[in-house]
Amino acid sequence: MCRSIKTLRGTEFSDEEISAAALQFVRKVSGYRKPSKANEEVFDAAVDEIADASKRLLDSLVAGSKRAG
Repeated sequence: MCRSIKTLRGTEFSDEEISAAALQFVRKVSGYRKPSKANEEVFDAAVDEIADASKRLLDSLVAGSKRAG
């Protein structure tokens, strides 16, 4: 079963939800649902890096800010 990446901005979110979104992103980009043993370490590292970057982003966004145009 394939899940869509859920928008987390503006909601209460857990670390598990951030990790799930990161996993979906890496699956989409890599084309692998589950990597081979040879690629497992780099796949998992990518998920962790994207989850960390996503958490920093969500924690840093200013509520109600408008785009500069």
